[in-house]
Amino acid sequence: MSFSLADLEARVAERAKAPPEQSWTARLLAGGPSRAAKKFGEEAVELVIALAEGEKEPIVAEAADVLYHLLVGLRSRDVTLDEVMLELERRTGLSGLAEKAARPR
Repeated sequence: MSFSLADLEARVAERAKAPPEQSWTARLLAGGPSRAAKKFGEEAVELVIALAEGEKEPIVAEAADVLYHLLVGLRSRDVTLDEVMLELERRTGLSGLAEKAARPR
């Protein structure tokens, strides 16, 4: 597969430049971070339901929606995918339990 999350992030950035009446991405971003966050939350809930129900096709479709809306939400707060990936890379040296224990409370 040649399409990546970086490609999707670039597409989100490109579509963010369009007028809101021509782009769903631009419309979400025009609504501010709160609008983007709410839409991400809706999509996340839909994915949780699809996972619970277990049908593969809806899981794939909802997971795609979650990834797209995650990137829109990150853009709304000027957070890049590279920053998220660096954080994930930092965590890979720890077990999940050790990483959680090391987090500030």
